[in-house]
Amino acid sequence: MRLETRMYERRWIQLTLLTGLLWFLVGIAWAPSNKLYQQGIALGVWLPALVALWGSRNLWLTLWRENRLFCTALLAWCAWAALSLFWTGAEEPLKPVKRIVYVMLFLAVFPMLQVVRPHAIGWLLRVSTIGLALAALWSLYLHFYSHVRPFGERLGGIGEAAHPILGGYVMALAAVWGLQFIPRGLLARAVWALVLLMLFGFVVLTQSRGACLALLFSVLSMPIWSSGRRAWLIAGGVAGAASIGFLLFNSWFMQRGVSYRPEIFVESVKMIFQHPWQGLGVGTDYRVVTVSYPAGFDHSHNLLTHVGIELGLVGLLLWLAVWLCTLLVGWRERATLEGRLLLGSVMLASVAVQTDAASIWGTPRAEWFLTWLPVGLALALVARAASVKMPACAEMASRR
Repeated sequence: MRLETRMYERRWIQLTLLTGLLWFLVGIAWAPSNKLYQQGIALGVWLPALVALWGSRNLWLTLWRENRLFCTALLAWCAWAALSLFWTGAEEPLKPVKRIVYVMLFLAVFPMLQVVRPHAIGWLLRVSTIGLALAALWSLYLHFYSHVRPFGERLGGIGEAAHPILGGYVMALAAVWGLQFIPRGLLARAVWALVLLMLFGFVVLTQSRGACLALLFSVLSMPIWSSGRRAWLIAGGVAGAASIGFLLFNSWFMQRGVSYRPEIFVESVKMIFQHPWQGLGVGTDYRVVTVSYPAGFDHSHNLLTHVGIELGLVGLLLWLAVWLCTLLVGWRERATLEGRLLLGSVMLASVAVQTDAASIWGTPRAEWFLTWLPVGLALALVARAASVKMPACAEMASRR
């Protein structure tokens, strides 16, 4: 009867959740349309996650006991977002409720996979690295051969990664993951080098300064959280290549100036202090109007100011607590592959969200790779530590 009440342990649930997460990670580029991308996530993540929650009470209690600070911060953050619905200016207040539920279901998938299939997360990110590298290669083919675009024109991706900035962030994350999966053997490493070349090349050719800086920061920080000579060699090689690239192609990156970012930041801070504690409420539409661009921007081009505008200083502090806990979980697990994957993702995302990725409660999209995906990976690592204290889960995991 025990297995009847633990739906997340069932093979079909596990395989469906694996497929759903893989679709989330790779479908961002390969899905023919956003509608199909969202439908695939609904069928592969939302619905099976709802079913899998049946009988999972002990898992969440053990997760809570393992890392009370992280769980408290995350629950408080989601609760504050839900509470803000009482003063939100959203035209359809029920829509943000649905989005909050989606986020919580998405995050719940990671612990439920981890305790049953300990190597699933690493496998997912490895396969996704290959899938996104192939998408980068196809984008290069379309850009230069099929559409015959000039070399200096910004590269866009395919599918939901078509935007140069957001597509650059997704491929940059895949490049960071790929650096953790370098295989043994000369031939295998040569093939993997091509995979990494496609991803790094894509990021550079998007001419997205945010994506390039975020990727560079993550790689340069590798020696801090990844031991061994390889981390120093990779960081040194990328630093040298970046220096040469900037000298040769600095006009690509500097011709657009600062894209109003300083003005947007100043005006966004002013908006935060107009409603300092509560914010405007989750899902509220707003515009950041600047002197240089009176028409205004529909988001603040910075995740932290966006959170402050929507949820006030209380929401901002709660999000910073969630992010700090995510970083700490990765640091504690830095000796493991999954810990390094998380740390590389957090380092990249921490820089990337300073210039864009301001949609945290929207439907699954590229911004989720920089926000909810690292949080989900951290929850998986907490679940791994917690599963040792759950004999049934530990026994099942050992049989996988």
